Amino acid sequence: MLTRIEVWIRRIRRNLSRSVWLGRLLHLPPSKGSPSRPGLVMIQVDGLSRPELEKALEKGEMPFLKQLLNREQYRLHTHYSGLPSTTPAVQAELFYGKLCVVPSFSFRDPASERIVRMYEPNVAAKVEEDLEREAEEGLLKGGSAYSDNFTGGARESHFCPSSMGWGQSLRKANPLVLIVFLLTNLYSFVRVGALLVVETVLALVDLVRGMVGGFDFLKELKFVPTRVAISILLRELCVIGGKIDISRGLPIIHINLLGYDEQSHRRGPTSLFAHWTLKGIDDAIARLWRATHRSPWRHYEVWVYSDHGQSEMTTYDRLKGYSLEEAVNTALNTLDNRLPVSQPVSRSGDQTQRARFLGGRRFQRLLPVERFDTREIHGRPQVTALGPVGHLYFPWSISGDDRTFMARELAGKHGIPVVLAVESPGRVRAYTEIGEFQLPEDAAKLFGADHPFLDELAPDLVRLCENRYSGDLVMVGWRAGIDPITFAMENGSHASPSPSETQGFALLPSDAPLPERPRSYLRPLDLRRAALSYLGRESHPTRRRQRRPSARTEDTLRVMTYNVHSCIGMDGKVDVARIARVIARNRPDVVALQELDVGRERSEGVDQAHRIARLLEMEFHFHPAMHIEEERYGDAILTHLPQRLVKADLLPGLSTKPNLEPRGALWVAVELHGREVQIINTHLGLNAQERKAQVEALLGPDWLGHPDCREPVILCGDFNARPTSPVCRTLNKHLRDAQHAADDHRPRRTFPGRLPAVRIDHIYIGQGLEASTIEIPDSALVRVASDHLPLVADIRLLGK
Repeated sequence: MLTRIEVWIRRIRRNLSRSVWLGRLLHLPPSKGSPSRPGLVMIQVDGLSRPELEKALEKGEMPFLKQLLNREQYRLHTHYSGLPSTTPAVQAELFYGKLCVVPSFSFRDPASERIVRMYEPNVAAKVEEDLEREAEEGLLKGGSAYSDNFTGGARESHFCPSSMGWGQSLRKANPLVLIVFLLTNLYSFVRVGALLVVETVLALVDLVRGMVGGFDFLKELKFVPTRVAISILLRELCVIGGKIDISRGLPIIHINLLGYDEQSHRRGPTSLFAHWTLKGIDDAIARLWRATHRSPWRHYEVWVYSDHGQSEMTTYDRLKGYSLEEAVNTALNTLDNRLPVSQPVSRSGDQTQRARFLGGRRFQRLLPVERFDTREIHGRPQVTALGPVGHLYFPWSISGDDRTFMARELAGKHGIPVVLAVESPGRVRAYTEIGEFQLPEDAAKLFGADHPFLDELAPDLVRLCENRYSGDLVMVGWRAGIDPITFAMENGSHASPSPSETQGFALLPSDAPLPERPRSYLRPLDLRRAALSYLGRESHPTRRRQRRPSARTEDTLRVMTYNVHSCIGMDGKVDVARIARVIARNRPDVVALQELDVGRERSEGVDQAHRIARLLEMEFHFHPAMHIEEERYGDAILTHLPQRLVKADLLPGLSTKPNLEPRGALWVAVELHGREVQIINTHLGLNAQERKAQVEALLGPDWLGHPDCREPVILCGDFNARPTSPVCRTLNKHLRDAQHAADDHRPRRTFPGRLPAVRIDHIYIGQGLEASTIEIPDSALVRVASDHLPLVADIRLLGK
């Protein structure tokens, strides 16, 4: 009865959701279908490196992400960005499976012969058209994209270069709908207003600090509204839109949160201003995560990752006292008094430009794109350098000797850390002031033997130099042994191969279906394959449930007992895969399940035992305590270890009450490294007298008292009895309660949301066994998957 009430309350809350009603008012169609279909929300924290994330977690700046790690069974992975370490390159690899689609954030368009940047709508659209034609299917097909460089094949995209603003839905909405939109999100907008005030004050403080530091007053003043727009307004609108899409059941939703990256460019990745934005980003992720658990149309998982990191930078201009263009001109004059390079109007960073994604033409007029001077560019060399990677383009066919001369001049006399030139397919020569190197074989000498991504760095750098948009010479602002430099006016930057710039993170559920790979880190292509696999769209080999190939050690067996409630969750959804996820995240060697349906109408006719075993790649034995025509209901034992079925039978009921639900037990012998462990799984009745008779039978000669039931023995299951009940006291005379036997463990309940200390699921162990660790997972996934919590015990076999 309590379970039904809780399901009913959840449904009411879901139907009263603001996001659900906004989707209906805006005539946004839901993705109808089975509520157990997989859905994925991918949240990109732009520019946050793993080291900076770990600092933020330690300082308490991102408490929700810490909760995911500590309570929700997430794992933190290192994410290598590939090269260049920029959002467009990472998203192209993630969305389309194409490596190094652009050589930097800014490059020369060979058709127009002008320098372009990836926030320009026509440029981003042109690159994506090529991706759609040449690469794999877009990852975001049928879904939505927010503040991304590319749409990724999404059905709906918002705040992206090719789709400024929130799109046609709001523009077409009548005034009444807009009023309802504002009223239903009144708290959010009041909250945004308060945060805007706080951020404006902080931005003005930042303005003063910038002026004291010698920055241009007008540029500092212009950054105040753009900082507030990116850090607060764009983030909040993305969250509102993402929650609407979650309530509609779109299969995949990708949201890029830009605030940290924006602040890091301005004041550096370790600055207080940059880390201040992480508090708001953490809260935004928490709100989206909570929304996924209320979705009526899908079972969503939330994956959080960063595309790349950032480095504290020194600008080339400040270091040398002249600009990169001046350095190139000096080298050209030394070469042959050639034409000077065409100078851009400005090489400032892109901090003011991404705020343009918020709106249409009127809004964009407030923040016009900074364009390069296109006058008299024909026949002139061109330089583009937005960040620590720059390109030099020659308008003529330059000889090998002249190219070598220019590279040596720029590296030796003008202090550019690395200058690269393609020598032949797959081979690149690197020029530095300390000597010349050949790639890929000299990567360790150039970037350090301790670089965390050295094996992939060299081929990625060769791929960058061979890109169709790359210059004749590629200039890089970092190599091992020097501090990184940037060619733009910014304090933090990224694009180069440095460890801090290429090292992002991926925070994923512990059972995420990651592809098999020979390295300890991920790259965007791995995330793509994992996402496609989770959504059922990919055939690459994956570690689907990261099942345990063998027991933890030769003498330890990890056992789980779990009443799965016919795989009917507290949200009323029948979801077998969700139960499998709960089991997989705890990685047991043996699983004892109760209340499984086979062929029953209420659970869509699924053979739940077989389905769970297949998802976990385990073998199983099932015993039906009830068998009515084609419908069965009972218990199972699953394991990946060698096993044999010893006995499966009903337990006695009460002759005076023949209408009681029949109960049974299942006995399997599991082999652990040559030693056999007897495991009995049972589900006792609800009547106290009935339970007494059933426990007496289990202790009798047919079960635990049988000659074949030799130590070591484990008895587990749902006993429907508290530890102080007569049946548990009887069992304690023969066996030990694992929760009491484990050191440094305080017994906890296994029946969530009920009266305190309701502990009715038990693992009992016999002689020769020791309970070393007890876990009772209590994550959000566990709390909604069944009306019981699983009980997991690491049980050590003593002796030989």
